[in-house]
Amino acid sequence: MKHSVSIIGLGYVGLTTAICFASRGINVTGIDIDKQKIRNLNKGNAEFYEKNAQKMLQKVIKNGKLKVSDNFDAVKNTEMSFLAVNTPSKKNGSMDSKFILAATKNIAKIIKEKEEHHLVIVKSTVIPNTTLKTIIPTLEKITQKKCGKDFGVVVNPEFLREGNAIYDTLHPNKIVMGSDSKKDLRKLKKLYIDFYKKLPKTVETNYSNAELIKYVNNSFLATKISFMNFVSRISEKIEGGDVEIIKKAITLDKRISPLFLNAGLGYGGSCFPKDLEAFRQFCIKEGINPRLIEDTIEINNSQPLTVVKLIKRRFKKLNGKNISILGLAFKPETDDIRNAVSITIIKELLKNGAKIKAYDPKANNNMKKYFGKKITISDTSTSCIKGTDCCIIVTEWEEFRNIQPERYIRLMRNPMLIDGRRLYNAKKYSKKIEYHAIGVSYFN
Repeated sequence: MKHSVSIIGLGYVGLTTAICFASRGINVTGIDIDKQKIRNLNKGNAEFYEKNAQKMLQKVIKNGKLKVSDNFDAVKNTEMSFLAVNTPSKKNGSMDSKFILAATKNIAKIIKEKEEHHLVIVKSTVIPNTTLKTIIPTLEKITQKKCGKDFGVVVNPEFLREGNAIYDTLHPNKIVMGSDSKKDLRKLKKLYIDFYKKLPKTVETNYSNAELIKYVNNSFLATKISFMNFVSRISEKIEGGDVEIIKKAITLDKRISPLFLNAGLGYGGSCFPKDLEAFRQFCIKEGINPRLIEDTIEINNSQPLTVVKLIKRRFKKLNGKNISILGLAFKPETDDIRNAVSITIIKELLKNGAKIKAYDPKANNNMKKYFGKKITISDTSTSCIKGTDCCIIVTEWEEFRNIQPERYIRLMRNPMLIDGRRLYNAKKYSKKIEYHAIGVSYFN
């Protein structure tokens, strides 16, 4: 392909995008201010686990389709730049724009010296009005050029799922593009037509709508999760209640999708918690009551603690009890423990004097760095379960689905199992072992 793009910020989104573009022949320059990260990437080493990412990275680094650098001068040789830097939270939860502002200033210095039209694509998650009131004015001030005439800006949010980010980049369910310039929209659309051969479903709108779509998308999915966890609490209180039966019934209604309606221990990760809090703060700033968002956050924050309450009811005192945690990453197929519910559960159990053994197929090292010697990290699920009084399934890794009740009985000192992700058949397991599950009645 003739396209040449630069991607600013080689974190999760930026690197995944860079790898996928390069894998299909686009010349990609990845830029990040972290010199150690650049050294690792040049050796073909990604800093996070994502299916197929490592293998694909090594290939595109080797064939030269992806070049990485800490020097913004490399932007000169590209026709467009994707802003994919982190937008972290401030202490009050609002979005911190310092990194995207710094990256914008660096790009502006390059655009100022370029004669050719350059397109800036905002892929970072930014609150509405950020592009109109911060990014474009900054670019125009430094370049002394006019947006829409001398250079272009398009908001193009990402909708990637960790653990499936490569697949989602190559097979998106939608593309959202926001700009006031049809010329700029056409230029980005041309890139995607060449990349995908057939353009996926695309929404073309203005800057602010594109920014808002990202927050609404994540907030709605998070609300579905919290709503079903709210229902699970009701199910636990009624005789014979089971939230899975409730879910099965309501999703027969064609208006209700079953996706993100799994009751469990709540959501985590780097996106939902951060984005909902930033959206909440944005609503407050704009004079809009954020009650729905606040309730979603509150239900999610308290949901992991329901299993600790359950264990307390069973044992009265947790001091000296050995508890095993299966699953540490915030979701399967990733090693990411940011805002993982496992951390909330482990902290609460430690506070109550319990001894913790934990295991995850990919996140062991990250959790070892987080807790140090306060907990025992096991190499296998078998060694994790062995000799414990209670086991909690926290992350729904596929390998945990194959553990039969007989194995828990054989290995555990006191075979009590809490299925925090509804991996097992409640009727089957409760006949053979002390089995508790999210959304299953205490009276069963």
